[in-house]
Amino acid sequence: MGTRDITIKRFTLTSQKPFSEVVAAIDAHLGHPDMQGFRTALASAATLADAERVIGAAASSSGLIEFARLDLGTILQKEMGNRAPKVLRIIAGNPLIMKEMVKHVHDAGSYAPVTILIDERGGKVSVSYDLMESYLAPYENEAALSVARELDAKVTKILSGAVA
Repeated sequence: MGTRDITIKRFTLTSQKPFSEVVAAIDAHLGHPDMQGFRTALASAATLADAERVIGAAASSSGLIEFARLDLGTILQKEMGNRAPKVLRIIAGNPLIMKEMVKHVHDAGSYAPVTILIDERGGKVSVSYDLMESYLAPYENEAALSVARELDAKVTKILSGAVA
């Protein structure tokens, strides 16, 4: 297959709210399980129904789970001190949503879970998200694209609410 060109569409909004408020608003819509316990419980699930119960218990009302948080701003502070902008990357998703996309397009596993970027730019706070639909569009699989659109709607709704 070689290489494939993929054009990514990025959803970005800005807010006058403080960085911590935007992060808190996003956090309120994500499940925050103990990841070690979550991985153990998921690995121990004998059936899909068992896995669904584990995931359902870990997910928020939006159906999404935070898998990792990378505070890139802390590293910038090592070089720039107090003038460094805050930059936070949250990796979030839901294994059941990922499963549905990967079932149709294996390469979807390269893009899910998704990244939410929250950062300070020019005195404002920006939130950014690369639309899953744009990652999967070149594969032309309507089943995967339908799941991707639903995921994009969940994430963009969370981000829109966080900056409002």
